[in-house]
Amino acid sequence: MAQQHERFDILVVGGGINGVAIARDAAGRGLSVLLCEQDDLAAHTSSASSKLIHGGLRYLEQYEFALVAKALAERDVVLNSAPHIVRPLRFVLPHEPHLRPEWMIRAALLLYDNLGRRRAHSLIHSRRVDLREHVAGAPLKPQFDRGFIYSDAWCDDARLVVLNALDAAAHGAQVLTRTRCTRVRRTAAAWTAQLRTTAGEEREVEARALVNATGPWAAKFLDDVAHLPHARTLRLIKGSHIVVNKLYDHAYAYTFQQADRRIVFAIPFERDYTLIGTTDTEFSDSPESVRIDAGEIDYLCAAASRYFARAITPSDVVWSYSGVRPLLEDENSAAADVTRDYLLDRDDSAAPLLNVFGGKITTHRKLAEEALDWLAPALGNPREAWTAAEDVRLPGADFADIGFDAFLHDVIRRYPWLPSGQALRYARSYGTRIDAIIGAARRLDDLGENPGADLYAAEVDYLVREEWARSADDILWRRSKLGLRIDARARKRLEAYLA
Repeated sequence: MAQQHERFDILVVGGGINGVAIARDAAGRGLSVLLCEQDDLAAHTSSASSKLIHGGLRYLEQYEFALVAKALAERDVVLNSAPHIVRPLRFVLPHEPHLRPEWMIRAALLLYDNLGRRRAHSLIHSRRVDLREHVAGAPLKPQFDRGFIYSDAWCDDARLVVLNALDAAAHGAQVLTRTRCTRVRRTAAAWTAQLRTTAGEEREVEARALVNATGPWAAKFLDDVAHLPHARTLRLIKGSHIVVNKLYDHAYAYTFQQADRRIVFAIPFERDYTLIGTTDTEFSDSPESVRIDAGEIDYLCAAASRYFARAITPSDVVWSYSGVRPLLEDENSAAADVTRDYLLDRDDSAAPLLNVFGGKITTHRKLAEEALDWLAPALGNPREAWTAAEDVRLPGADFADIGFDAFLHDVIRRYPWLPSGQALRYARSYGTRIDAIIGAARRLDDLGENPGADLYAAEVDYLVREEWARSADDILWRRSKLGLRIDARARKRLEAYLA
């Protein structure tokens, strides 16, 4: 008798933002979905972004009008769907006439405003500002006496991945982390896939369609796992960021133009820090080996020091991270100019195959929608797109109709014993799912053991039980950024608790 395998409509390989978004959209259309990820959710590129949901102001200079318009429309959708982890952020762009003339910046910002104005009324229009009088001018060198303010949005990128995975699971998808797809075989009607966990357990499944959402590994997956030819290649670009103790007290971010025409951001981060990034350098090694190097640290310190009155040096760096962006190959462009748009490579010569090439975190939902607009009909599923609807929220965002401030006030009212910083972090990270952490607790000690900072056993248990967390890094750097506040001794306590 032939061996019976568990069958799905779609197998998604890759637990970054594009993979989980595709799994979510597919499951919401009633398709059976299995997603496997070789490491943790958002373990690589999707947790190494600049944490922005934005149109990409500088892409206007490259005439990428369609990409900017698409990204700005998605900025609005994401702000609406996850207001706990995504929020408006105002940027200050100090003006340097020798880099870009004022008329050019004014025109670009006017176009940016008009391309992006949808229902996100919380985003202010751009305007010129006198930095000698504005609070954002105080930390800058005195020669930066004028500039511009415009709006975009900030996002906890790794939590955005987790919330998409949670929503996919809520709609029936199976999500397997630390599970590598080691081999796939294609027939006219289905794919057979061999999966292996980090513990060595093996599992064979069948799927009517396969989605290759492995990010910087997309071409390698086709070469080594699927053994299929492909015309598309990826250009791997390394982006690195540094974090320093906060450089200023206000809530604005900065957009700093560099002499090499790159853009470096300085962004308020985790209440007590400033995030500075990013770099754009060619990368040819294996994506999992990516690390920031001394040259990148020097570059980012110098980029920020050109503007801030206080010099930033490598000794100020308290944390850094790097990621590999898989961009569509363009041999004639500098790294900073390679398009951030995506390509969905569709192959229906037998059982459907969808390869995801390129993309950026801002457009993840639209990418998934376009993927399913092809995949769903190919699998005989007539359901229409659903994730852009105004009443569709990601997990924890049930409060959206009353606004975050009112929700936070309610959290403080219901749990007056929570320290204010912890209440804010819980509300921002988990939204209405905060109740699943606190449970029946009536005082801080009821939350259990405290390994360090404001991390308690109740939160750790929730993250393991509900959010696929397994290791200290999963909890300290992806489900939260508490790694900034926890020392080596506290980390060992957490590891012992997880064990």
